[in-house]
Amino acid sequence: MKFKNVATAGAILVASAIALSGCSSSTPEATATATPTAAAVDYSSLSGTITAGGSSAQANAQAAWTTAFTAQAKGVTINYDKSQGSGGGVTNWTAGSYDFAGSDSPLTADQQTAATKCGPNGAINLPIYLDGVAIVYNLAGVDKLNLSAETLAKIFSLSITTWNDPAIAAENPTAKLPATAITTVTRSDGSGTTKTFTNFLSQTAKDVWTYPADSAWPIAGTSAQKGTSGIVQAVGAGDGTIGYADHSAIGDLKAAAVSVKGKDFVSFSPEAVTSAFDAAATTADTGIKGDLAQKVDFTAISGTEAYPIPLVSYGILCTTFADAKQKELTTAYLGWIGSDVGQKVAAKNAGAAQIPEKLLTEIAASLALVK
Repeated sequence: MKFKNVATAGAILVASAIALSGCSSSTPEATATATPTAAAVDYSSLSGTITAGGSSAQANAQAAWTTAFTAQAKGVTINYDKSQGSGGGVTNWTAGSYDFAGSDSPLTADQQTAATKCGPNGAINLPIYLDGVAIVYNLAGVDKLNLSAETLAKIFSLSITTWNDPAIAAENPTAKLPATAITTVTRSDGSGTTKTFTNFLSQTAKDVWTYPADSAWPIAGTSAQKGTSGIVQAVGAGDGTIGYADHSAIGDLKAAAVSVKGKDFVSFSPEAVTSAFDAAATTADTGIKGDLAQKVDFTAISGTEAYPIPLVSYGILCTTFADAKQKELTTAYLGWIGSDVGQKVAAKNAGAAQIPEKLLTEIAASLALVK
């Protein structure tokens, strides 16, 4: 289920959270029944404002989380600015404007160094949202489409320019592909979704895609759009278009089935994303205690049960807060997101995949370290 108008869906979201958690009560005992969770928290005692922003991929999930969380923590206001994208979110968080940043890629070494507000123990990346990068397209007469990593690399590097190209035709033998020109739609802003997609291409089609993983799109000549919504709107508006976006945001757009090796084309499903993440993701050793930045080996994803482009998105926060109240609010909210309850709210209301339980337990342990 995907809500285009979160306000009209608020009652359903709240009901979902309470039904899933069984913890609409504010007592520690009721909260503890949700597994895993950061700590027993009396949500009714919380008050104040959490300010955050960044990842537009998280937008639908953040809207659902905010509505459901504040139904229990009625004294809390949560402002999440999805217009910034991952790059803007990290920049604003580093500058001190946000309590946490949403980002579809973990902090780089330079970003970690720039986060001087966090003190000597730095910041941690907590994987709170799991979905897939959908390859969205709009092509008259073609309702199903298969695309391999190599073919995608050729399309997005602009070496394939028409839809009836032999490489596309070979992967879609029953489709009636027109000679329509391909319009490739990409992000104009710094984007963790872009970094995930370019990382996928650089690992799985390295003979074709010669660019490194990067949050900035590396090739001129595309239709560059700001934010996930910009890509979705541009693809939906023109015949012959193709782009990439977090699956939860694509609405009625068609999405291609994807393959790493040109066979076993897999369509998106939350279960297929979780399967891929389980096979390909490991926790990186950043040297920061509690950091759960993930490394994804896209070449390890195979078979008919795993969607090849999983997208893991983070909540990024300091290990030491200057303000004890903001620490309490932020860790309570992120702890709730990183619980079984929070993950089920995102799955039900934003179509997300669920973070594996083992990693949720590690999120709770990491939040317990925050001071």
